[in-house]
Amino acid sequence: MTSVARSERIALARLMDELGPDAPTLCAGWATRDLAAHLVLRERRPDAAAGIVVGRFAGWTRRVQDRLAGGDYSALVARVRSGPPVPLGPLDQVFNSAEFFVHHEDVRRAQPGWAPRPTDPELEDAMWRTLTARAPLMFRRSPVGVVLRLPDGTASVAHKADRPVTLTGPATELTLYAFGRTEHAYVEVDGDPKDVKAFRGTSLSV
Repeated sequence: MTSVARSERIALARLMDELGPDAPTLCAGWATRDLAAHLVLRERRPDAAAGIVVGRFAGWTRRVQDRLAGGDYSALVARVRSGPPVPLGPLDQVFNSAEFFVHHEDVRRAQPGWAPRPTDPELEDAMWRTLTARAPLMFRRSPVGVVLRLPDGTASVAHKADRPVTLTGPATELTLYAFGRTEHAYVEVDGDPKDVKAFRGTSLSV
């Protein structure tokens, strides 16, 4: 059985091939060539990837990424599709399921006329497991409590604090919201209006 990480990787690479190097994405300032370069750098250039999370190395990361983005686009997408040079095995699902799902939607939802995908129970389950594991880190800056709730009522506390707000939606949409795609995710935010306003000002990031 193909893992969620693998299936999202393949689908993203296929879409990048179809759209070409200059299609928009939801990643500010990045076209498809830039996103493809980011993914290749992340998996194949550990020496340059530190700037993704450590600000003082961001300049070096950006220069390497720009060089990758300026190369042959088809070859770049082929490297996205093939993945890291050393297979990750079961760790691929852990490290890459949300990464490739979110970036797949970054490309899909930036195109005119996009629509949500049909519900995929396997994808929803994978995103819920990943999200609930990472949520305490992703929502740590919230000034109020945060509860994640699925449409069936299943809930998980993302951030413990007084006066919680509740985020309701499918696991896929909640994942996009938690990864900062707040304007493009179908998520309802409920709570006291003052708490909702405070929460909406939160920077969501790992």
